[in-house]
Amino acid sequence: MSRIRRVAVTSPQTRLAHARRRSRGRWRQPRLPAGDTQRATALYTAQRRRGLPALVLMFALLLGLPGVFALFPGLDSARLLGIPLSWLMLAVLPYPAMALLARWQLRRAERIEDDQ
Repeated sequence: MSRIRRVAVTSPQTRLAHARRRSRGRWRQPRLPAGDTQRATALYTAQRRRGLPALVLMFALLLGLPGVFALFPGLDSARLLGIPLSWLMLAVLPYPAMALLARWQLRRAERIEDDQ
């Protein structure tokens, strides 16, 4: 009867971390050339600035839903397929809206990268 050899399956990142521990000398993150560092910093700053409207819209969506429910209490009595409309809005509406918001923000961030 042959015995099956067990093999440990690990992520490539785990293997890199173990290899770094075994290597002589301390591992350091590679440094960017000065021009690339300035470009990366400018890109990071521009993308953070462009990301603020997406972040504000996300919070407005999530924190605005309770306000909508307070302004329109009839949403609890309105039903769609036997489920209160307010529950559907709370359970279904945020996810596609956040996915669209994320896609919009990603395109804006990529546009910044393409321009620089």
